[in-house]
Amino acid sequence: MNVRRANPADIPTMLQLHREASANPWSRRQYESLFKTTATEQPGYFMLVAENPSYSDSVAELASTSSMIAHLVAHHVLGEWQLQYIVVAKKSQRHGVGTHLLKEFISFVKDSGASRISLEVRESNQCARQLYTRLGFIEIGLRKGYYPDPPENAILYELSL
Repeated sequence: MNVRRANPADIPTMLQLHREASANPWSRRQYESLFKTTATEQPGYFMLVAENPSYSDSVAELASTSSMIAHLVAHHVLGEWQLQYIVVAKKSQRHGVGTHLLKEFISFVKDSGASRISLEVRESNQCARQLYTRLGFIEIGLRKGYYPDPPENAILYELSL
């Protein structure tokens, strides 16, 4: 698996993966805004992409299809990081891809000198909650009715570095 920083050319595949994985995916415009370059437009976003070229059997197939299997988006605010989401393609779930991306992100945050990562996750998303706990995140709260469609509570997590 190759992990790299995302770039604007990744937007179509990021959109596709997010649509497959979520009832409320981000719009193309939201993804495009992540790549704004001036400090007044959209500062502090960090995006990683995981690729697995072994899913393609030939060089021609690899060139014509994306090998992206996951991506992560986080936002830096006032010295802390907020994990927006991790999206993993269905065919790659339960193979450590999300864990690998999250560990890469945690390493980046440590190297940047930030002291905390926070996130919220659907109460019913037990797989994600187990991942966050396994990597040292601590449950710190609940936001009732945070998610609108379908309606659900959000569990808040934090990792102090």
